[in-house]
Amino acid sequence: MPKTLPFDPIAEARRHWEERWGPQPGPPMAAVTSIMRAQQLLLAHLNEALRPHGLTFPRYEALMLLLFSRNGSLPLGKIGDRLQVHPTSVTSTIDGLEADGFVRRVPHETDRRTTLAEITRTGRSVAMKATAELNKAAFFTEPLSADELDALTGTISALRRAAGDF
Repeated sequence: MPKTLPFDPIAEARRHWEERWGPQPGPPMAAVTSIMRAQQLLLAHLNEALRPHGLTFPRYEALMLLLFSRNGSLPLGKIGDRLQVHPTSVTSTIDGLEADGFVRRVPHETDRRTTLAEITRTGRSVAMKATAELNKAAFFTEPLSADELDALTGTISALRRAAGDF
């Protein structure tokens, strides 16, 4: 982690922004920058916690998607759709999970063009252990309360909905 600064660089950027362009664009710039910085910080904490399990957060998300699926398997295309990532990212993620024995590729039983990723017993075990650790750490969202987390989720959901995310 980089060293802690003696001031909030986003608040300082907002101050400069508002001096140059007025008060109107300051709040949106500060909000977007804050969201992006929080994402960086959370991803760093999550990846650090998942590293002992042989996972990164994207690999963890894919593994959990398979764990939650009805049969423990999904077509690679559907994984990409649900995780909202490019097909190349899905291939890379599944390659890594497969190399570690957490998933295996299997042919679709009725569609020869489709390959499924299927979670293995080892993958299930790793997913459960990693989830227990992330749950214990509250996904690194402290010091926010449950009410604050719900409000944050609702606020960000409104942005996502307006952008056509769902």
